[in-house]
Amino acid sequence: MSAPGAGSRPVLVTGATGTVGRHVVRGLLERGRPVRAAVRDPEGADLPREVERVRLVFGDAGSYEAAFDGAGGLFLMRPPQIADVREKILPALAAARRAGVERVAFLSLQGASRNPFVPHRRIEDDLREHGPAWTMLRAGFFLQNLIAPHGPDIAERDEVFLPAGAGRTAFVDARDVGEAGAIALSEPGHEGRAYELTGREALGYGQVAAALKEALGREVRYVDAAPWSFWTRMRARGHPRAHVAVMLALYTSCRLGLAAHVSDELERVLGRPPRDVATFARDHADAWALQRSQPHESRVA
Repeated sequence: MSAPGAGSRPVLVTGATGTVGRHVVRGLLERGRPVRAAVRDPEGADLPREVERVRLVFGDAGSYEAAFDGAGGLFLMRPPQIADVREKILPALAAARRAGVERVAFLSLQGASRNPFVPHRRIEDDLREHGPAWTMLRAGFFLQNLIAPHGPDIAERDEVFLPAGAGRTAFVDARDVGEAGAIALSEPGHEGRAYELTGREALGYGQVAAALKEALGREVRYVDAAPWSFWTRMRARGHPRAHVAVMLALYTSCRLGLAAHVSDELERVLGRPPRDVATFARDHADAWALQRSQPHESRVA
């Protein structure tokens, strides 16, 4: 039995070169699905040769028709810089429905169902009300955040520098979330499901620093940064004010114990245990070594 939208119709992947999207692309190709990558610059996108490329820019209605035409499925992610989803994301979803897209896997946020103020919730509500068949991928904190935006502190200062207090976090690897997205769009049985995607345990940032120490072979320590110190350093590294404000909000939720909930749903979707922090640190040791050899120049955007 095949999932709706399966067969020869391509799956359109937004954010196809990004942290999660590139792993969705890989997972779909491994499962024999044709993939169409929605990117701003089709010519410059670093993608496998067999992937079709198409321009799609949220908010540019003229880019929707060609992007969605003939697509059977859609992996949807909200670009972080887009806050007004009613103006820029929901019209694209309406265009996808008109074009006959049958399945959507939406990269949402852990806790989105309990928070009516996050933009992810508005997208979830639209999918529930208008379709098409949907799967919500409510991901926890990505381990990849330890590379960007927090990699320079680890590489240059041997610090995990965050205002998270003693809070614990159920980290998840973006590679596993991407694979879950590919499964949801390739196999039946995931329609109408909202998955909370986390790792198998909630860790404090001191434990994260210990895993980095083991992988990198040098001392790495967790610094529980004061919010103002964190703001100042992130701004000096070039992060926009709005982005730093969002990070502060997220790490405040961690400090308050709101990021520690562990779910087994990712393991059930994957059919295997999700990757843990130690595995992630070993797999990406070269990333921090590269950043260490090419120190970040401080600047304010």
